Amino acid sequence: MQVKSMSMIKSIKDLEAVREKYLPSIQLRLGEATNKTETHVLVCSGTACTSSASQAVREELLHQLQKHNLEKQVKVIKTGCFGFCQKGPIVLVEPDNIFYCQVERNDVNKLVEKHLMEGQVVEELLFHEPDTGERHQKMEDIRFFHNQQRVLLQNCGLINPEDINEYIARDGYFALAGALNQRPADVIDQVLKSGLRGRGGGGFPAGKKWEIASQQEVTSKYVVCNADEGDPGAFMDRSILEGDPHAVLEGMTIAAYAIGASQGYIYVRAEYPIAVDRLEVAIRQAQEVGLLGKQILSTDFSFDIGIKLGAGAFVCGEETALLHSAMGARGEPRPRPPYPAQEGLWGKPTIINNVETLANVPLIFRKGWQWYMGQGVATSTGTKVFSMAGKINNTGLIEVPMGTSLRTIIYDIGGGIQGERSFKAVQTGGPSGGCIPEDYLDKPVDYDSLKEIGSMMGSGGLIVMDERDCMVDIARFYVEFAQDESCGRCTPCRVGTKRLLEILQRITKGQAEMEDLELLEELAYDIRDASLCGLGQTAPNPVLSTLRYFRDEYLAHIRDKHCPAGVCKELLHYQVVESKCIGCGICAKACGVDAISGEKKKPPYKIDPKKCVRCGVCLAKCPKEAIIRGGRRIPAATAAVQEGVNNHAHSSGIYTNA
Repeated sequence: MQVKSMSMIKSIKDLEAVREKYLPSIQLRLGEATNKTETHVLVCSGTACTSSASQAVREELLHQLQKHNLEKQVKVIKTGCFGFCQKGPIVLVEPDNIFYCQVERNDVNKLVEKHLMEGQVVEELLFHEPDTGERHQKMEDIRFFHNQQRVLLQNCGLINPEDINEYIARDGYFALAGALNQRPADVIDQVLKSGLRGRGGGGFPAGKKWEIASQQEVTSKYVVCNADEGDPGAFMDRSILEGDPHAVLEGMTIAAYAIGASQGYIYVRAEYPIAVDRLEVAIRQAQEVGLLGKQILSTDFSFDIGIKLGAGAFVCGEETALLHSAMGARGEPRPRPPYPAQEGLWGKPTIINNVETLANVPLIFRKGWQWYMGQGVATSTGTKVFSMAGKINNTGLIEVPMGTSLRTIIYDIGGGIQGERSFKAVQTGGPSGGCIPEDYLDKPVDYDSLKEIGSMMGSGGLIVMDERDCMVDIARFYVEFAQDESCGRCTPCRVGTKRLLEILQRITKGQAEMEDLELLEELAYDIRDASLCGLGQTAPNPVLSTLRYFRDEYLAHIRDKHCPAGVCKELLHYQVVESKCIGCGICAKACGVDAISGEKKKPPYKIDPKKCVRCGVCLAKCPKEAIIRGGRRIPAATAAVQEGVNNHAHSSGIYTNA
């Protein structure tokens, strides 16, 4: 993108002049404008919507506006992520605040002619609640948004992330101006008083880290933004970079002033091309107007920011591994102390905070540390952004105050479990998090509460599971991920996770003995206690939490050779319900391994368990739902009683476990 020429900003008065000029445009989008002669159409340009062809929608909008001579009356604005990713591409029309979702290129003509020209809402593009079917026109009426508190994400989906002026119109860089009028020690003191804890996983007090770095009597110091956390739940970091990059730059600059650093780096994975592009634009714009570089805002303070591209290694979410990678070495952790705040990048004091942590910093100085303390709970202040996914109706990016219950998140915001099925567990903290059962749905979500029940905050991943999920298989999946991502430096992680995976594989295949269960638990604790870095220390969490809350499923796999959820393939059996079979032979014809035999029109057909590869094709093809799937072989005499249950299984999408 070509950055337009802008005037230098040397004082708060210059910031105020920019805000005054661009604020009316923002007020219109917020529904606060007195002059509503202009219409803004906001098109989500985050990664999720872009992958759903939102840019084609945007291009078609521009074409249709030109075709109908509406370019002067209607402006098309590229925005960051709205958070409701499963419903993209998203288009918001202001000042009407009409929220359209799953908009395709073919819908644009109708949207322009019916809404923008005739003033009529396009009903079929509105969101409808999955349980009630109720359609909502306005964004704030949608349950997904109504029950959130969007503070950190307040600019995402509202401003053009590639225009620094729109960020300033939302009070951007005023926090930096205020901080530069204070002593560095006072800046750190306010961060300490705010209670801000690192949002990257460990929850270490951000102000304490800054304080340690500031006390190091070294001239060269660094500020590093960790934007390369490998946790799939760290999608929220990418969304902030894509939707509000200047918030991160401002937070880094305040941190640099506090500790006396003159150079910062954003370590971001190269697989985030939109985030990288937006960061490059934001940095260039900030440099052009003098908010990065020499003598910022006419002070003696100078600071600049560069970008370091990571290769997407999960272990580089650990700060010392990240530093090694940023310096061009292999991304692997080192023992601590010394901590990076004492000896980090090129041996110099370095503070490392993740995207979400740094984006919180301007809020603290803009609204005051007292205000920030009032958000959340005493030991976990502020809000938390979660990436919510799994067996839930509304998936996407959400923001709630710390201390919000899991029930509120899953049911009031997430809309409950898909298909009216039963909630089983929720995993917080990404691949290294614990699985929390239904008994703890009313537990507040904060650092200490989650730790008490064997999970963690992590960087904000939240995966919801229902009755169809096998908790043993879930543990196996995440241990396999951790084993694959291990850097291999320390034996407990390198070898321990491999052995842990082997035991879990034996359990899911029905090959384990009761002694394996004891070994599994003992090994998990050894890995947790002896590993060098956070990856190994938290890798056993899925195992330990599922053993704690779902031990009966482990026992069923080992003792009864039975998977209660009907997931583990080696423990499944397919069987024909004799009273329902009509002898059509469709199942035998569909079977690719000749495991089904019988004579046409002379039911029942039979399935040979020795030949069956458990592919499930026969179950899907049977027109009379006469084939059932179960975790144990069902005696022929009792198979008929499964008919009613089998009917329910097929109608609800759940396969029966005998």
